Amino acid sequence: MDQVAYQVLGGLGLFIFGMRIMSEGLKMVAGHRLRTVLSAVSSNRIIACATGALVTSIIQSSSTTTVMLVGFVEAGLMSLTQAIGVILGANVGTTVTAQLIAFKLDAYALPAIAAGVLLRFFVSSRKWQHWGEVLLGFGMLFYGLTTMKAGLAPLKSSPEFINFLTEIQAQDLREILLCVLIGTIMTMAVQSSSATVGVTMALASQGLISFEVGVAFILGDNIGTTITAELASIGASLRAHQAARAHTLFNLIGVFLVVSTFPYFIKTVTYFTMNLHGIGFPDLLMGEEKPYISRHLANAHTLFNTLNAILFLSVLPWLVNIAMWLTPRRKNGHADEVYQIKYLDKRYLDSPEVALMQARREIIRMGGVAQLMFDEVIESLTIRDLKRLSMWKERENVLDHFQREITDYLVKIMQENLIIEETQEIASLMRMSNNIERIGDEVEDIAEGIERIIEDRFFFSERAMKDYATISSAVKEFIILTVKAMKEEDKGIFSDSVKSVSDINKMADEMRSRHYDRLVRGTCEIERGMIFVDLLNAFEKINSYSFNVSQAIAGVK
Repeated sequence: MDQVAYQVLGGLGLFIFGMRIMSEGLKMVAGHRLRTVLSAVSSNRIIACATGALVTSIIQSSSTTTVMLVGFVEAGLMSLTQAIGVILGANVGTTVTAQLIAFKLDAYALPAIAAGVLLRFFVSSRKWQHWGEVLLGFGMLFYGLTTMKAGLAPLKSSPEFINFLTEIQAQDLREILLCVLIGTIMTMAVQSSSATVGVTMALASQGLISFEVGVAFILGDNIGTTITAELASIGASLRAHQAARAHTLFNLIGVFLVVSTFPYFIKTVTYFTMNLHGIGFPDLLMGEEKPYISRHLANAHTLFNTLNAILFLSVLPWLVNIAMWLTPRRKNGHADEVYQIKYLDKRYLDSPEVALMQARREIIRMGGVAQLMFDEVIESLTIRDLKRLSMWKERENVLDHFQREITDYLVKIMQENLIIEETQEIASLMRMSNNIERIGDEVEDIAEGIERIIEDRFFFSERAMKDYATISSAVKEFIILTVKAMKEEDKGIFSDSVKSVSDINKMADEMRSRHYDRLVRGTCEIERGMIFVDLLNAFEKINSYSFNVSQAIAGVK
């Protein structure tokens, strides 16, 4: 019995690991195009569903697609209706794995592993290395399935196991619901619906469970897979919760409808499969195995999700409204919630395209804090308000905190498998974050200078105040331009930023020259004069750091 457990668990491990490697390889081959396709989904529910099916059939993981969608909804790049349409399609796309398993490609497992290792470790081209990962994962998936089948074979002669299985029959409602529950728990435990389907097919092909039990297990698998989206939505925005809730809702309702008509569903699948593929009944024994049951189970999995998608696409607006109703709006318990880290979630690290998008959202918020800090500090000299000025300390702490968290998050993303474009984006995002934090440091220097002026009752000359208003206004406009370009990912900012940085530097030089003339003539005191020079230096540095951010946005450096 120990040997059986080792083989089954080892085979399951190989299966899941193979699925993961194949999925990662396919994502790397597809590159950023997956993100582009998903984020560009139209409001047409049919196109959204087809997109979800296509993307998931490529990356072989509905969980990955769903987590990406929760991230898109969280980031505001996709509406709730669009996301739910794509999730419906993702449920159909994930059935491709079951169809592949039913083809009985076990004989190609070891050659695929050999070819995969050759491409992955002995070819210099990154593209072919990723294709090697796809082949390696494909081979490990089927080798794991073969190992599971071999491990389960001895159980056919085990009286204890046979007696246990006789208790698991899907002949009445109670037994069907028990099988659905088992399938749900299995999927929640291994966090992979494809793995549960693989185990179910292995059990069924060895004659250990009937077709009806296998179908009920697969129904439970479709409930269990919703846990991934629910976990991804914890701590996320209201819309992300609603997307996850909709996913759970239509899978639960779909399973309820099929369980209510279970005998008719079984007959439909059997009739459809026998006539389409020209094969025998699912529970037909040949030797000690059931050669046709895997195809019947794969078709049951596909038919369930296809019918479910068609049904809910026709009533999609109602589904969205129910999801919104089930996820009530939470009260805002803290006025300064905007200054807390909001988008950096470790659960998205397995999907670098989503994680990078979340990091960008956080950097945009960071830019907003720097802009607010600048405005408050600059205005405080005119109105001579120390209370308003004192807010800079809180803002500076927020910027320091944001920079640390964003840098740590980006470093963790770098530890994942990345394509070249994603590596370049990380470098740009780090440069943006670092330079925004430096802007905060320079605003701090300005604040300390103004604080000293107000406390010591100093006053600048009329000309100095005019220069202060002119250069602070120009720098403010540059910061606004930069933050706006970050939000819109406007690479065309570079030409405007070159002009702005040049104009402000020239302006600062002229003001500095006039100020030195006033010092020489004795119309300005040395102590106040040095503070003014420090302010000009700080404005120049903010100008330079804003230019660095614009370069990162434009991809110049």
